[in-house]
Amino acid sequence: MTDRPDLAAMFLPLTRALIDAERPVLAEHDLSMWAYGVLLALEEGPLRTQAALAQSIGADKTRIIGVLDDLQRRGLIERVPDPADRRARLLSLTAEGRRLRDSAQAGIRRREERLLARLPEGDREGFLRALRALAALPPHEITDPPPEVTDP
Repeated sequence: MTDRPDLAAMFLPLTRALIDAERPVLAEHDLSMWAYGVLLALEEGPLRTQAALAQSIGADKTRIIGVLDDLQRRGLIERVPDPADRRARLLSLTAEGRRLRDSAQAGIRRREERLLARLPEGDREGFLRALRALAALPPHEITDPPPEVTDP
C-alpha cells in the first residue's frame, strides 16, 4: 500500500531546497554551511572540545580545523586550552560571533517563514512540533532495526 511517499523521499527534495535557500543568506554573511553549523552548535553551550563539536555537526574532526581557524581569525570564536586536558581546545562564541550568527539566522528564518506561511497556522505549529520531536531523536533510534515482534 502506498498512501504516501517514504519520509526520506519527501525530506530529501525539501532539505535540498532549504539548503539552496540558505546559501545566499550565508554568502551575504560570508559564512559557509560548515561555519554556520559551528556557530549554531556553540549556541548550545559556551564551551566544547573540537572533537565533540565536529561530532555534533557531523564533520570530520580534521576537516573542521580549517573552519575553526577561519572563524577564530575573524574574531567569531575563541579557542583556549582545556585546563583539564591541555591537548583539547575549548571553544566559545565571541560577541561578534553571536551577532553574526543571529543575523544570519534571522535572514534564514525570514526565508523559512515564506515556506511555512503556505501551511494553515494550526498545521504549521503541529509540523514544527513534530519536526522538533523527530530531530531530537538519537540517530540510533532511527537507524536501528525495529525489535522483532512475536505473536503470542
